[in-house]
Amino acid sequence: MRADFKRRQQPSTSLTNLLLALVTAVGMATAPSLVRALQLVEARDGVSVEAMVSIKEPTRIRIDGAPITDVFGNIYSSNCANGTPPPNNSQNSPAINPTGELVLECDKDKGEVYLRPVGRSSKPINLFVSSAQATYTLLLHRSDTPADTIVIRDPSARLLKLDNANPSPSGMSLGTSANHIRAMKALLVAMASDRVPPEVRVEEVNRLVPLWLEARFSLMRRYEGRGLVGEKYLLQNISPTLMVLAEQEFDREGAQVMGVSIENYNLQPGETTNVFVIRQEATR
Repeated sequence: MRADFKRRQQPSTSLTNLLLALVTAVGMATAPSLVRALQLVEARDGVSVEAMVSIKEPTRIRIDGAPITDVFGNIYSSNCANGTPPPNNSQNSPAINPTGELVLECDKDKGEVYLRPVGRSSKPINLFVSSAQATYTLLLHRSDTPADTIVIRDPSARLLKLDNANPSPSGMSLGTSANHIRAMKALLVAMASDRVPPEVRVEEVNRLVPLWLEARFSLMRRYEGRGLVGEKYLLQNISPTLMVLAEQEFDREGAQVMGVSIENYNLQPGETTNVFVIRQEATR
């Protein structure tokens, strides 16, 4: 992060191209057509989140950055054992659960699932969707809408990992162990949920930090514990245009940054987002 107020620099060309593609996709999704915007739901392991499913068309579900490994719920029928849709009138058609609430199809190559509610019930559908790292609880509300996609994003899984191939500006090479990754995720969840374990010390700061001319950036809280330091910032877009953020912009030179997580990557003028920075505690 910058030490003084400067005009914000644009991300690298490759990142800019990616962001341009994302903005174009959003523009297409909001255009007057049958294409709908993604339902992006922020989720954590063990915490229920809500989303909408079409009652007439398939709804695709995927996890941002990870393949789906398992789905559990009151399934009417599923092809997930074989991974490919069965042909009509096949003797190998999936078993039917007469009391089931949805039809489930899996695309194992892409790690995605497709579902469609059955019956005329209006009650929400409970569904558990798992990756190799976490299980997410979805409460799905039926809606008379076109086909759509639900993207599950786990802030704790979006930590910016700096490894030997991509060292941080501080020059630090991080061969991070599995235990250290778990500690980082636990600290991030504590910062995001305000449920802080007793071994983590919290300091209220509420101090403005110089960043960019286009942003107001405040350090709200500082967390120390488990050999890590966590910082919770509040960033506001004070420019007249859309601001698109990237984790790499918050990697402070010389600060031993190990991970960054951003709650909202796209800020309209006046909007705010939390930014979480985790770094290694300095040796004394």
